[in-house]
Amino acid sequence: MRNWLGALVGVTLAVSMVPGAGAQPQPPRTPWGAPDLRGIWNHATATPLERPERHAGREWLTEAEVAEVDAEARSTEGVGARRTVWWERPLSDRRTALITSPPSGRIPYTDDARVRLSVMPELGVDAPEDRSPQERCLTYGIPRLGGPYSANIHIAQTPDHVLLLFEMVHEFRVIPLDGAPHLPSTIRQWLGDSRGRWEGDSLVVETTNFREQQLFQQLPLDGTRLVERFTRMGGALRYEVSFDDPALWAQPWTARLDMASTEGPMFEYACHEGNVGLTAILEIARGDPPAGVAR
Repeated sequence: MRNWLGALVGVTLAVSMVPGAGAQPQPPRTPWGAPDLRGIWNHATATPLERPERHAGREWLTEAEVAEVDAEARSTEGVGARRTVWWERPLSDRRTALITSPPSGRIPYTDDARVRLSVMPELGVDAPEDRSPQERCLTYGIPRLGGPYSANIHIAQTPDHVLLLFEMVHEFRVIPLDGAPHLPSTIRQWLGDSRGRWEGDSLVVETTNFREQQLFQQLPLDGTRLVERFTRMGGALRYEVSFDDPALWAQPWTARLDMASTEGPMFEYACHEGNVGLTAILEIARGDPPAGVAR
């Protein structure tokens, strides 16, 4: 889609993530004096969410390792050949994991959560409802940490609201800043119920009330409290997200991603409920002939 984007992300993040980088300048301001987060920001990255075991105890990759990761991301050999046009080729930001806490760089699952993951059945094929919300084009959920393409967020602001429009599935969040309480716990939504506030130059968003069907890493978020922080860091937007649910994780954990600024406009992501792709998935999985074709 935007083949130059991967290079822009790599250059921006390589500068912002260097250990000991200097103090950041004051962020630009909106006409009403709030930190200006407006624009289109890209959340693609070749850095994994969790630290691979081979990098245990290491926060940073060597220059040679970064070059290897980026070369693989740019490759059009083999399976990658089909990605030449639309794959955005996100690059490494030099870190071994997006997770910053705990120091291990690993998700601190509870024993019960590990058991649930180990016995989780494969998706069914009896009906569309057996497939994932992503395959059904209902939602890609939050948070957005990485992504191979359409990995853009358009942020707009007013004095009392912030809007986040995601290119993938064209989902959007309207976050009030008026201090109103969360919705009653009986009201559940795919992207939860978000409330925002300013802490210094950072926008802090707290989200609860997810639907049980909304998953992250295959586990339901209905009991999760999500806290996100958006902070301008020069030409990038730093995104930090913390997860808290004692039923899933032995302690709260945090991931961080610096999102590069992207020139617009965003592209249409033509995914919709009832799409023919889902029909094909079910037919192929069942061994059925295409609709209207006799065996």
